[in-house]
Amino acid sequence: MRYSCTLIQIVVLFLFCIENSLAQGREVSGIVQTSTGEPLPGATVLVAGTNTATISDADGKFSLTAANGQTLRVSFIGFLPSEVPVTDQTTYTIQLAEDAQNLEEFVVIGYQSVRRTDLTGATGIIDAQNTNKRIARSVPEALQGMTPGVAVRNGGAPGQEAVVNIRGLSTLFGNASPLYVIDGMLADANTTVNPNDVETIQVLKDASAAAIYGSRAANGVIIITTKKGKEGALKVDATARVGISSLPKRWDMMNAQEYVQTNTRAYQAASYALQPAVAGYNGAVNTNWADELLRTGSIQDYNVSLSGGGKDSRFLISGSYFADKGILKARDFQRASVRINTEATRNNFTFGENMMISSTERNAPFQGGFAEGNAWYDIWTSLPIIPVQSADLVSTSNPGGWGYGSFNARSFARNQAAINNITQSTSNFFKVLGNAYVDYKIFKGVSYRFNAGLETSFDKTNDVRKEGFWYWNQSPEFSSVGQSRSQFLSYLFEHTLNFNFTFNKHNLNGVVGYTQQTIRNDAVGGRRLQLGIYGGDYFTTINSASGGMTASGTRSQTLINSALGRLNYNYAEKYYLTFTFRADKDSRFSPAHRTGYFPSAAASWKISNEEFFKSDLITELKLRGSYGVLGSANLSNYQFTGFLNQAPRAVFGSGQTEFPGATQARLVYEDIKWEQKATTNLGADLVLFNNKLAITVDAFRSVAKDVLLSLPLPLYIGNLQGDPLVNIGSIENKGIELDLAYRQTSGPFTWSIAPNVSVIRNKVLELGNLGVDEETGEPRNYIQSGNTRSQVGRSIGEYYLIKTDGLFQNNEEIQSHRAQAAYAKPGDVRYVNRIDQGTNDDINDRDRTFAGSPWPKLTSGLILNGTWSGLSLNIQFYGAFGQKLYNDVRREIDGMGYSNYRRGINPWTPENTGTDFPRLGVSYSTGAAGDPASADRGIVSNVRANTDRWLENGSYLRLRNVELGYSIPESVTGKLHLSNARVYVSAQNLLTFTKYTGLDPDVVGANFNLEPGVDLGSYPSSRIISFGLNLGF
Repeated sequence: MRYSCTLIQIVVLFLFCIENSLAQGREVSGIVQTSTGEPLPGATVLVAGTNTATISDADGKFSLTAANGQTLRVSFIGFLPSEVPVTDQTTYTIQLAEDAQNLEEFVVIGYQSVRRTDLTGATGIIDAQNTNKRIARSVPEALQGMTPGVAVRNGGAPGQEAVVNIRGLSTLFGNASPLYVIDGMLADANTTVNPNDVETIQVLKDASAAAIYGSRAANGVIIITTKKGKEGALKVDATARVGISSLPKRWDMMNAQEYVQTNTRAYQAASYALQPAVAGYNGAVNTNWADELLRTGSIQDYNVSLSGGGKDSRFLISGSYFADKGILKARDFQRASVRINTEATRNNFTFGENMMISSTERNAPFQGGFAEGNAWYDIWTSLPIIPVQSADLVSTSNPGGWGYGSFNARSFARNQAAINNITQSTSNFFKVLGNAYVDYKIFKGVSYRFNAGLETSFDKTNDVRKEGFWYWNQSPEFSSVGQSRSQFLSYLFEHTLNFNFTFNKHNLNGVVGYTQQTIRNDAVGGRRLQLGIYGGDYFTTINSASGGMTASGTRSQTLINSALGRLNYNYAEKYYLTFTFRADKDSRFSPAHRTGYFPSAAASWKISNEEFFKSDLITELKLRGSYGVLGSANLSNYQFTGFLNQAPRAVFGSGQTEFPGATQARLVYEDIKWEQKATTNLGADLVLFNNKLAITVDAFRSVAKDVLLSLPLPLYIGNLQGDPLVNIGSIENKGIELDLAYRQTSGPFTWSIAPNVSVIRNKVLELGNLGVDEETGEPRNYIQSGNTRSQVGRSIGEYYLIKTDGLFQNNEEIQSHRAQAAYAKPGDVRYVNRIDQGTNDDINDRDRTFAGSPWPKLTSGLILNGTWSGLSLNIQFYGAFGQKLYNDVRREIDGMGYSNYRRGINPWTPENTGTDFPRLGVSYSTGAAGDPASADRGIVSNVRANTDRWLENGSYLRLRNVELGYSIPESVTGKLHLSNARVYVSAQNLLTFTKYTGLDPDVVGANFNLEPGVDLGSYPSSRIISFGLNLGF
């Protein structure tokens, strides 16, 4: 967006500024702003029907003479014009809405900018004003619902990274994240980057758009351009936002009295003696674990920037502070950052730099493994009859007196309050990201650019584990301290030559270049037991400990050299051709396969520019098509080399002499090579009603070949360090995307609606030789991961479960179902016996079958904007429909074992047969004298994990954000010496419409590639109510 007047504007303005000597009027003044309250310098303000006009100054202010009843016509490039009637008031605040078709006149597509109307590839253009309407910890988190084909799964933990997937999943074990390019630097857009610094975001989806990045583009490319200084007087902008966060939904768990009653019924049904704490319950303890472990969180977000410049130089300096105090106690995140962007022009040279410095800190309890559990399980499964802490529980082994399970009150839930107190982990990340460049205009139409980029981070983590226990039968552990330090370093050098020529109706432009990037990681860490104690507190450094110590260190380095080129041609702006090529040479591959080649081609036809095409309805109509090959290097260093273990010794000869020996530690596939993805895209762009309605449709198909998979080999042939990676897989993704935007202005009221829809399907085409299926004896054509299976001919990560068929109502039904006849009772779950295994038939893994997909059949986003007389309203929806989610938290809660019970369960009884909840019981053996020696097999079968009883409809529609703002009139801000001021209130994740019983259907699975829909207690998104203030000076 450019705020300076063009030469044409100035000439027209000069003609309009001739005063009409016959006009009668008075002076009126005001300010021209964007819909978010930012001033618009250089806007034209014209009194309709006269020659009286002016332009707004650097602060968006204007003044001219007009009479009552006349109309002010206000216009600015990139915005829809507005008409305002002149009344008795003397000051006006006029807000202009951005024109969807003209706002982004030029689009950054990688090493080059082109006109938006000239795009031949599938590129999603995201308005940063919409992404900044909501509080986001990172740029990827803000992208959900903004453009079709981009799936974003957001976790709620402070500092948690969002999972982004563009146009499906093309790998099974490798990294599926897109490539991020920030101001020309290939880098991670993680939580160290401030989203408020972003000006534009482009998502390169197809091969034509992304092939310029070659081997890093198979998962798509997201180009982020940060804010730059603009010509004009010094401008100061400040924003402040504070908010509170809460958990939108809780499991409704029983209190102590309800638990005692229900557990008594369950134990009696199992013929067990009651738990001592249940039998002797006196009402003294009634712990609400959710209240003890959850809190109302808080968020702070402050930003300030200074910008300005003249004709030859421009600058922007910004600073920010962000703090997120999470809804789960003892977890928080904070970030402070500074960004400096400058640019200067001298003769044929342009010099510039973009630099960001950020420091982040993340605090949470130490997670050393199984012992710490997962708080989002333990909050709900912990028994209300167990206290959080009690003086009665203080002992030598439990000096804090923490409450946890025992034989008296049987629970294996972790006391997360104890973990918060006994352990602590603090991670600090200091990052520098930036680039410096010089452009030289060799002659008209040809320029050379040198760009040098740097990304480096210095990271450290300190964690402490004090002595103490927090769950039943926990193994004793010494106190310990761990410290780690790491440095990441990436430097990039790029040489590119851009050209742009026009010959009559022939237009030719493009770029050729050479790049070199070096990436290095260094890490060292140590841990030591038995911390020193002084004055009742622990020392927290390794030297202060006295026990055993372990240490480790790693170093890796990768070098990537690349040659690239793109050629864009069009004839009379009707027929377009684009050819793109990149060759990458990567040190992670063997010398024989180190270089990969990634070409693409695209064509488009702008029918609306044809002489035969005349339409008052259609402003623009363009058809597009592309094909190309992208790459991926999903492997670490030295994967093509084998390792020997020199530890073994061998004894030879009569003297039994010991000689050194060696064994093969890892076998490798020396011909390991690039994963490649061939992509075809067909699209159409349609603009109607004089630029008011824009429609974009894309259909695509991609096939990933040579996908890296582990080839299973027996250990005795020498692969102790894991199975070798081999290029044997193939995956297909195909889909349709629809993106619409409509804008309308009626006097002072402007509104817009922008829905988008995606339909994407994936399929496994090949998996190579994975050995023999142990059940069938046939070649195995699937990869099993927990309760999901990725099989040839089906989607990745489909659920593979035993299907349920209601509950047994009587013994007759049980006897007719031979597989469960030996142990089932009325009220037990009936399973579908898929394979009859004869007289010894039972329900087991051979009865599993495909039960649903974790992938949405349709995803959709919707953005609504409206402005009227200083008021602005932004509403954002996001929905995902048709997917199944595996609710492992509910499985744990309803497991009839060591958990509390949910309120509202309706167990089966002979008098209550119209329910889908099985009979009460106990799924474990107590081992107590007099109790049955083994648990009721029917109850154990009811709660087995590998069934679709825990599979739920995961569809949801979420009101992601509502923001209501008000731009304070210039008559007020002028007295305060402000150029603009805006106040607003917003509500984030306000409503979610879903049938999913878990806390959040936007699940971030622990294994996103193979188990994306398995809810293992992922941190839910918070509801955030915030208040903000924007000021301009």
